Amino acid sequence: MNSFVWILTGLLLDLATSQITPSGSIGVNFGTLGNNLPSPQDVKNLYGRCKIQQMRLFEPNSNILEALRHSGLSVCIGVKNNDIPSLSNFNDPKACIDWLNTNVVPYKNDVTFKYITMGNEVIPGPLAQYLPNAINNMYNALNSLGLGKIMVTTVVPTNVLQTSFPPSAGAFTPDTFPILGDIISFFYGNNIPLMVNVYPYFSYAADPAHISLEYATFLSKTPVVVDGQFRYYNLFDASVDAFHAAIEKVNVGNISLAISETGWPTVGNDPYASKENAEIYNTNLVNHVTKNGTPRRPGKIMDTFIFAMFNENQKAPGVEQNFGLFYPSMQSVYPLFSC
Repeated sequence: MNSFVWILTGLLLDLATSQITPSGSIGVNFGTLGNNLPSPQDVKNLYGRCKIQQMRLFEPNSNILEALRHSGLSVCIGVKNNDIPSLSNFNDPKACIDWLNTNVVPYKNDVTFKYITMGNEVIPGPLAQYLPNAINNMYNALNSLGLGKIMVTTVVPTNVLQTSFPPSAGAFTPDTFPILGDIISFFYGNNIPLMVNVYPYFSYAADPAHISLEYATFLSKTPVVVDGQFRYYNLFDASVDAFHAAIEKVNVGNISLAISETGWPTVGNDPYASKENAEIYNTNLVNHVTKNGTPRRPGKIMDTFIFAMFNENQKAPGVEQNFGLFYPSMQSVYPLFSC
């Protein structure tokens, strides 16, 4: 039996007897690409039983928002990518005011909105050119409606970076730099975090010869990457700090990051996707991000959203359908939270 199997066996024995009560920094994405998902009211109750305090929605859904009234959940709600051009008229927040009056204002007294995300992974892509104006318009619209406590941000993938390793080499790609530079300057001036999707699973599954499972799942006991004064024991921290390094190179000030998606699939790409690996990754993730920052930001606790609450049968077959913490029956795929 190799060393990782011994580590895995011992860890699973520990996990069998202790589940996590998440802190306020942990949320879970509620994706709705399934035709067999539980009702919004049942989903809200499941979040409550599991003491999950934050929910991310990829787009507005009136049935879900109605169910979230008086739930106590902190909600991140997304603007659909294709809606961004219509919200980007230069210095004209009217379309954003209309969007808010439809999707936020009717619920504002009973639902706690924390973030509005302008699109999901719009950068890089053809819609990226509309993003700075759309963000600015939504910010102005929020303030005009007395909703200035809600933060408007956007979500970027790791491929907006030219390189991630070592983390200090992180830099935005030339085609994304001007747009991201403008957005980061705006976020810095208004104390808004940039949201990032971080998936060590995909890096590990694509290159297991050079990325160990221990490094991808927070189990390495020795630093795998040494970058000057910084030592990296896990791929998650290295990926996040690559963004910190890239932001520093923009030279507009250090903005915060929040993790909009991270997770591990249970089925669809054996042996990399498995219940055991997913349980280890997500358990260690929660323990890590609720107590620690990264080597470059050791005292900064980031809001972190796990992907996803349920397996979604209308996503692409394979791993895409199997990131859920729960089956649509609301039975847990593996024990993570104390529900």
